[in-house]
Amino acid sequence: MSNASKSKGSAAEREFARLIGGERVPLSGAVEGYPGDVKGLGLTWEVKQRRNGAGWKQLAEWLKGKDALALHQPYRGWLVVLPLETFLNLLPEDADA
Repeated sequence: MSNASKSKGSAAEREFARLIGGERVPLSGAVEGYPGDVKGLGLTWEVKQRRNGAGWKQLAEWLKGKDALALHQPYRGWLVVLPLETFLNLLPEDADA
């Protein structure tokens, strides 16, 4: 039987895959040739869940009251953070899952 953390992570991956109409990657990216946790909407996704919010309390604070957050690290490029509902609303009606 897997440990509690692995079970919680797998549950989060299954939920996210369902929400975007995607599918969970076999063994959650642990096998060569199968990167990431979920594939859907033409993208490969890494899914993270933290019960206590460790790691993204600052992101949530910066995003509060805004639609999206743009992060830039010189020589590394840009990252965009936005709520899933906002992201899904940006997709065309016929987006291929």
